Amino acid sequence: MQIGHICTTNTVTCSAETTILEAAKMMRQYHVGTLIVVEEINGMRVPQGIVTDRDIVVIVLAESLDPKSIKVMDIMKAELMTALATEDIFETIERMRYKGVRRIPVVDKHGGLAGIVSVDDIWKFLAKEVTELSEVTTRQQSREKVSRSR
Repeated sequence: MQIGHICTTNTVTCSAETTILEAAKMMRQYHVGTLIVVEEINGMRVPQGIVTDRDIVVIVLAESLDPKSIKVMDIMKAELMTALATEDIFETIERMRYKGVRRIPVVDKHGGLAGIVSVDDIWKFLAKEVTELSEVTTRQQSREKVSRSR
């Protein structure tokens, strides 16, 4: 299955120029812990970075920095990993595990933002797959009972 099928398409974004205070307010308003930092390029929102609520706490607040003067670009993850919407889920899992990241932007074939996928999204997908797999035994037993009764 492709990662684009399980990603969250309703993403919350900001620009690199957004202040940390504004970013925190957006996170509160939209009930999210992650903002995707985007740049508008040829009419597309192209991911440039990610900033999380943890980044704000650990980098800004714990260091007593001013969230009104620090910008998202000052703390966002420098090396952004993305996944193509057509990429296989298990390939994405492997790359996330290797890099140690819990969430990544998903992009279309042109590099435009298509969504975001998190470890939680992947857990939900895998749980559903395991549940469906567990039903194989039940179905097999039912079929055997029917065939024996003939």
